[in-house]
Parts: sequence; structure tokens; C-alpha cells
Amino acid sequence: MPTALTIEEHGEGIGDAWTVLRDNAARAGLWAPVPTCPGWTVRALVAHQGMVHRWAAGCLRGERADDEACAVVEREGLASPDLLAWMDEGAKDLLSTLAFAPADLDVWFFLKDSAGPRQGWARRQCHETTIHAVDAMSAARGSVPPAAETWIHAELAADGVDELLMGFVPRRRTGLELPEPRTVVVRTTDTRQAWTLSAGDGRTTSSVGEPAAGAADVELSGTAAQVYLALWNRGDEVSCTDPALLERWRSDVQVLW
Repeated sequence: MPTALTIEEHGEGIGDAWTVLRDNAARAGLWAPVPTCPGWTVRALVAHQGMVHRWAAGCLRGERADDEACAVVEREGLASPDLLAWMDEGAKDLLSTLAFAPADLDVWFFLKDSAGPRQGWARRQCHETTIHAVDAMSAARGSVPPAAETWIHAELAADGVDELLMGFVPRRRTGLELPEPRTVVVRTTDTRQAWTLSAGDGRTTSSVGEPAAGAADVELSGTAAQVYLALWNRGDEVSCTDPALLERWRSDVQVLW
């Protein structure tokens, strides 16, 4: 569903996450491994985030870069004498571009549930940066941080759950494949929200709210921050009545950008 947060709240979320990412990257060191992104160093994480911020800002300006152009930008970041400062430049440009974009901006955006490209890009980059800031935290502490030890508040977390379940999951390439059809209900215990997924029968479909009484085959629940991190494959603090389904989720539902 379209976000309930304002563009100013998403902008604040980008700024908060950018600060957390930067501080933890500096604390960990650029060559530290990132537990939540096997095979990555902090250096790779920061270069990736700096590239994505520049890519999103370009999309907001109507400049849609292809994969090769993005790879060139990432290599430029890796070659920078001050990688963190290079990331800072991209984040500042993204926030400035969002701030000055008109409310009725007409550019490409890839999630169909968005209220519009400006709001959609603000929301996407808020959660992109938030999840990667958690990655930086994991590098600094050497393990995945519990949800309660992050800065992520319940409303922002629930918004990220909604973006994933209503925007990404119904896309064919990120759907959940199961050996038989299942109805899955996802609940946040603090914000009292629910989403229902119908999976395993071709394309996964999603809806906001509870399924019909007795219709859920699997229930997954936790605080909004716990559910957010678990469904973005950054935590395992949720309660799930079918642990095998949660494992399948981790292999099937991976958003790489």
C-alpha cells in the first residue's frame, strides 16, 4: 500500500541511517567483514551505498543509468582517497534532489504500489539506507544487532515491512516459491498491523490485513523492528509457526538493490 509516512519522515530516515552507516563503518574499518552480507567488506558496502544514492538521485532527475554505468560509479568510489566522504557527497545530493523535486514528479519508478515517483524514491532510499546501516552495525559489533539495539522506530519499521510485502514480494523474480500453496499472515505486535500472503502457487500475492478466520497456514510475528529485520534477512527474532518457511523465505526473497 502507499506509505503512511511523509516525504519529510523518509528524508529524516535517510539522514539517520546515513549517520549510523557512516559512524559504524568508521568504527569497524573499511576492510572489516560484514556478517549480514557474506563476502562483503565494509569498503564494498560503503561503495555500494554511495553508488545507489547516486543512481536514485539520477533517476529522480530523469537520468536512468544502466548496470554498466552503475558499476563505473562504484569503481570511482572504490578509487576515491576518502570513501566515506565520497558516500557523504552522494547522500547529500540525494537528499537535495528529493527536497527540490516537485510533488507531481513524472519519472520512472519500479514499485507499482507507490503514491508517486518522488514519494516512492524517498521511501525506497530510506529503507535501502536503513538496512545497509544495520549491515554496518553488524560489521562494527561482529554480529547481527538485536532489533532493540538499533535506532529503528516502530512506524518506520512497519513501513519497511509494507514496502517489502506489498511492493517487492508480488514481483515474480522476488516471490516465494513453496512446494504447495500456503497462506501466511505477518503480524507486528507493537503497531498492531497485519499482512496476508498467498504463496506457492505461482506468483505470490499480498494484501493488507488479516486473512479469513482460520485461513492462515503459517503465522509470523514480532515487533515491527523484529519483523522488518527478519524479512529483510537481517535478524531471526521473530516467532514463526513454520521455521522451514522462514528458511525458504531467506533463500527466495532477496532484494539485492
